[in-house]
Amino acid sequence: MTAHDSADAAPTAILERVSLVLDTFDGPGRLTLAQVVKRTGLPRSSAHRILERLVEMRWLRREGRDYELGIRLMELGSIAVHQNRLHTAAAPILQELHRVTGYVVHLGVLDGTDVLYLDKVGGRLAAELPTRVGSRYPARNSAIGKALLAYTPNGNDSLTDFTPELHKVREMGVAYEVSQISGGIGMIAVPIGPIGGATAAISICGPTTHLKFDHRHTAPVRMAAGSILQSITGRTHGAAPISHRNRLQSLPTAAPRTRLQYA
Repeated sequence: MTAHDSADAAPTAILERVSLVLDTFDGPGRLTLAQVVKRTGLPRSSAHRILERLVEMRWLRREGRDYELGIRLMELGSIAVHQNRLHTAAAPILQELHRVTGYVVHLGVLDGTDVLYLDKVGGRLAAELPTRVGSRYPARNSAIGKALLAYTPNGNDSLTDFTPELHKVREMGVAYEVSQISGGIGMIAVPIGPIGGATAAISICGPTTHLKFDHRHTAPVRMAAGSILQSITGRTHGAAPISHRNRLQSLPTAAPRTRLQYA
């Protein structure tokens, strides 16, 4: 390796170590230096040097011996969300979908084998669910995930993992799910975009005692998905914009404030 190659490689190695350290904070709670060393495999001196530098940059915050994510990362995360074109287009439509149905609304994308939540709307009801913006959940265990797996390019020809359930989701254009942890919670999800071109999906979530797994609650979700697609691309796909509020007046209104336990 030449001196020039070494100079090019050094910044990359530093960035990889910083990324490795920051990734250890992908979860609740604070971490000590010892925990970071154990999770990253970095030498103790290197891990400590990186942690302290990140504290100086406000990417991390230190209290005593404990470290946690800092205010600068929160600022950058907020900026990233608001600069996201999909989030910007979807935000007012998600608010309207929540107003019409009364249920918690999620916007998610597929990231590997997980659903990554980009937005969540629902007021007091949303606060009672463990999902949050930026959190992940296994795609095959959620309605949004199944909608995306059925409609994304990765799923269209892979029959090995393309289950009968996903075939049905593709045929119907909607995914249903009842929580495996709390049987009283149901979800309805619709992909945003056509088969092979859906990059996101939306869902409503609420108690199965009130959620209707038919056109009464599927219709507003479809309309919302169509409106988001139209906002992003200028075209619709099998759904009318939800902005036509007069078409929604006959749909189910807000559900009773049943306590939710799981999304």
